[in-house]
Amino acid sequence: MMRQYELVERVKAYNPNADEALLNRAYVYAMKAHGAQTRASGDPYFSHPLEVAAILTDLRLDDATIVAALLHDTIEDTDATRGEIDALFGPQIGELVEGLTKLKRLDLVTKEAAQAENLRRLLLAIAADVRVLLVKLADRLHNLRTLHFVPPEKRARIAQETLDIYAPLAARMGMQALREELEDICFRTLFPDAYDTILGRLNRLAERNLDAIAEIQREFEARFEALGIPAKITGRSKKPYSIWRKMERKSVAFEQLSDIFGFRVVVGDVPDCYRALGALHSGWPTVPGRFKDYISTPKANDYRSIHTTIVGPGHQRVELQIRTEAMQRLAEYGIAAHALYKDASTAEPDSFARESRAYGWLRRTVELLAEGDNPEEFLEHTKLELFNDQVFCFTPKGRLIALPRGATPIDFAYAVHTNVGNECVGCKVNGRSESLVTPLNNGDEVEIIRSEAQVPPAAWESIVVTGKARSAIRRATRSAVRAQYAGLGRQIVQRAFERAGKTFAEDRLKAFLHRLARNSVEDVLAAVGRGEMHSIDVVRAVHPDVKDDRSQTSQGVLAPESGWFGLDHAGALRFKAPGGESGDGTLPSLPIRGLRGDLPVRFAPDGGAVPGDRIVGILDPGQGITIYPIQSPALKAFDDQPDRWLDVRWDVDFSKRERFPVRIKVTSMNEPGSLALIAGIISNYEANIDDVRMLSRSPDFHEIRFDLGVFDAKHLGAIISDLRQAPVVSDVERVNG
Repeated sequence: MMRQYELVERVKAYNPNADEALLNRAYVYAMKAHGAQTRASGDPYFSHPLEVAAILTDLRLDDATIVAALLHDTIEDTDATRGEIDALFGPQIGELVEGLTKLKRLDLVTKEAAQAENLRRLLLAIAADVRVLLVKLADRLHNLRTLHFVPPEKRARIAQETLDIYAPLAARMGMQALREELEDICFRTLFPDAYDTILGRLNRLAERNLDAIAEIQREFEARFEALGIPAKITGRSKKPYSIWRKMERKSVAFEQLSDIFGFRVVVGDVPDCYRALGALHSGWPTVPGRFKDYISTPKANDYRSIHTTIVGPGHQRVELQIRTEAMQRLAEYGIAAHALYKDASTAEPDSFARESRAYGWLRRTVELLAEGDNPEEFLEHTKLELFNDQVFCFTPKGRLIALPRGATPIDFAYAVHTNVGNECVGCKVNGRSESLVTPLNNGDEVEIIRSEAQVPPAAWESIVVTGKARSAIRRATRSAVRAQYAGLGRQIVQRAFERAGKTFAEDRLKAFLHRLARNSVEDVLAAVGRGEMHSIDVVRAVHPDVKDDRSQTSQGVLAPESGWFGLDHAGALRFKAPGGESGDGTLPSLPIRGLRGDLPVRFAPDGGAVPGDRIVGILDPGQGITIYPIQSPALKAFDDQPDRWLDVRWDVDFSKRERFPVRIKVTSMNEPGSLALIAGIISNYEANIDDVRMLSRSPDFHEIRFDLGVFDAKHLGAIISDLRQAPVVSDVERVNG
């Protein structure tokens, strides 16, 4: 275990002005506070905060961060209080320790809503002071280094949480060395066989190519020396986790990877970077499409370097990274390389990373994600923003737009401005007209074609890859649906006023909004259009003497064979299927975002839909909603009517064992008893046969259509699979009208 004087010496080695008394005081306080506590390994507990502090000294961090690392578990695990820490070490360190204490209580591997809220609090905490993240990452790294002492089930949970949250955060902050160690330990923990296999292949490949690598390095050094370019050349290899991810992402074998080994060229300054690039490109052929200049256009995490691939000595493809010493330090330590060493009591959290574009990215991301409509959207958007590599594109005027890899011109339009995205109807990429779903590449110049009459289709939400675009599309879709319901409501209200012998006037209705508990006339009209409010209530709000002649029948409810939408006890919109409510009064699922009230709903007449299908709703104003599986050919008829598409999703309580309609076509041999055998198989799976129809007959085969009631897509799949095994069945397929 590191001694007190050793810690002080480590800090003073890179920061001669360090507050020695503060560091000593924190060391002694933490050691006494943790007392006789021990870790799962049997080591004194105090060894953990000490090792966390040691990791941060390797990152050359300021006094306050080192002290916070020493104290980060005191409030949570000892009798220490925030007041004591404020009094002894100052309120800034107290805030850091309290922030870390709150983060320790977060469970980031749980059901999505809770995980999203915890992740929101994590990002808000680190956006307020990024040093919270640096201590948290060092804390997580030391816990992973001792993970083998933890029970296996907890070990897997910690490793998965690290891969999902902390390693991508470290990458976004540019801390490559720390990220790689986090990923390496987690990969080894979660997939030990894959890790050992890849590591073994890496070692054998390195041993086999040892002489070739040395020869390539000597030739590069000789060329740089001849041209008078001072450069330090080192070999490097990809890490096992990085190799595994690339193999999975590109579906390639280990032998097909060409960038496992490469070289890093470190030079004195930026001009030398380009001189070194010229020396390489003039001496050996380049590989097309493998050049990236992150010096002129740095990544969002501040990473700067030139990447190129050449056909080098021995006709081998060689990947190279060219950078300065400062760029190398930034690539290794990321945001920590921006540390400003000030007195701990006066340093401002912002000043710690004011130079860092990564910190600016983090704050902008938090501001953007705070606009999410619910925790699940926040989680979805955060993962989109955190876990994607970037491409850099340009507007026609030369403005640089950074987007996640896989982004489309629609994402580009929303990145420029929300209004540009909402009005986007087409695009030109590098001067050529392209589809709006075309993936963008580095260096593309994108021109967006706009129309004020455009409303973004709801289907765009499944195409875009940025959180900003998805949020804007959802808001625009809700606004369009609201406007449509307001238009429908206006017609209903006008007719109601006419039946009552009155004249409808919006200005007059405004004076009586308080009677309807609405803030605007549009709110009233939309409520009527959605079925939340009866039109006669609007008439009587203005003219109380009008007789209420509504019938006892619920407005807008279809016949029992169709079902309808209604509110459950929590106030959420649910689909009520045929057959009535369940015993506890709850309604099974199909929440539709943004809608309220009773709306008639039916399944597609030819084929239905079952839980597990990806589904959409088609709105027929005044008549209701029809639910289609996304693969239904019938949806083509609505391609030019995007305003009628609704985003719907299943939310089924599977314990209720409710059946949903589906249609299959069975081709069977023309043999006695074949129909009975097929019906028996279906019956064995507890599926209802609602209708049977013979489609065609021949001497050898019959085509038979069955309308079934099944629980979900998995249930249907099991039935189809078993039918295909029957000796009398030639083929089975699902039918979607």
